[in-house]
Amino acid sequence: MNGPVALSLDEVELSFSATGGSLVRRSVLPTGVRVLSESMPGARSATVGFWVAVGSRDEESGDRGSTHFLEHLLFKGTTTRSALDIAVSFESVGGEHNAATGKEHTCYYARVRDVDLDDAVDVLADMLTSSTLDPVEFETERGVILDELAMADDDPGDVGGERLFESVFGDHALGRPIGGSPDSIRAAARDDVDRHYRANYRPRDLVVTVAGAVDHDRFVARLDAALRRSAWSTDAAPPVPRRPTTPVLPSQGEPLLVVRRPLEQATVLLGVPGIPIRDERRSAMAVLNSVLGGGMSSRLFQEVRERRGLAYSVYSFAPSYSDAGLFGLYAGCAPANAGEVARLMLDQLESIATVGITSDEQRRALGQLGGAAALALEDSDTRMNRLGRAELSTGEFVDLDASLARIEAVDPDEVRDLAAALRNGPLSTVVVGEVDESTLPLPVSSTSTSSSIPLP
Repeated sequence: MNGPVALSLDEVELSFSATGGSLVRRSVLPTGVRVLSESMPGARSATVGFWVAVGSRDEESGDRGSTHFLEHLLFKGTTTRSALDIAVSFESVGGEHNAATGKEHTCYYARVRDVDLDDAVDVLADMLTSSTLDPVEFETERGVILDELAMADDDPGDVGGERLFESVFGDHALGRPIGGSPDSIRAAARDDVDRHYRANYRPRDLVVTVAGAVDHDRFVARLDAALRRSAWSTDAAPPVPRRPTTPVLPSQGEPLLVVRRPLEQATVLLGVPGIPIRDERRSAMAVLNSVLGGGMSSRLFQEVRERRGLAYSVYSFAPSYSDAGLFGLYAGCAPANAGEVARLMLDQLESIATVGITSDEQRRALGQLGGAAALALEDSDTRMNRLGRAELSTGEFVDLDASLARIEAVDPDEVRDLAAALRNGPLSTVVVGEVDESTLPLPVSSTSTSSSIPLP
């Protein structure tokens, strides 16, 4: 494989080799189900994921949290299996199974030995197609989810992260919390979640990816048989189109937010709008993120922790979605140092925006990104996720060599220009802890739109 491979929704069969001698194959079934596999030489296990392109951003105003609620419920029993049956089917063979809800997709996955892959396919297919959403289990799981939200609310990092998305994205759907709120979960009705299930879990919505010890043809046959045993339609249909990628710039929410908690440490988060997942600058973003806050040699770590000893953890991050993104800076520090740390982080971004990066920094970023990617791809979980995200989000498969070639081609000026664009974006500042707002980067005045959340 020499370069990226486009994953056209009109192409029924596709096959190509990837770095390391693995074979990638893709089949689109007549019902619209898309199946991607990556056979890894020497593997004795496999990771399989069932994906649907529905996340928290797709919920209606009265259904906030339904996607995450549904993720829980699909483990609670089907027309032929109880919740215990589902758990036993994986744990009795030493397998692992779980699910993840995101802002734009939901994935149910399992990792098992090669000899147990057929059974894993049967169970996951049954869960997705034939869950009963039992009313008693619904009420039980409501309590579980409320406990999960309460646990997240006890974590300053989770609290700050949710508030940062709300601030950067404002009223845009990407600003919503994935799990909903305690109020929305208490108000959730079983019939509403069931409608969400029926509307978004159909053959044409389903993407199944598997990596490891897998024979593609056998896997497709097993999956097709499992789906035919369900109540899902067998009518021919095209795959559901991918999300629109026209970039949007959401209106900012509260630019300065202090969540007051009696903590020994302040969690400081700064954010600006980032770039969408298919933006041509995504390789420059990877380099920028690595240089600025991607490890112990990054500028943030060296300046804030090593030289000044002001924080234990400090880094940058850059999540991207179909039509928007976020670029953020994080630090945990003493409350009295929050303002200084926030300014130091912004100073480092400003330095790259005005002066750029050095050749040594660029070389280290290339080494870090390449090494991290290569090490991650030793794991079938990573490869399974790569297939899913390629099919759902980018519409192309980019192998390790092709990805590194893109990063090698990044010009330092591109990194500087991107940093300047980010620095000039509307800044959101979120702090969790007892801090003096006047010390933070965004000025507070009688006309500002700052906000403070008191301890519940």
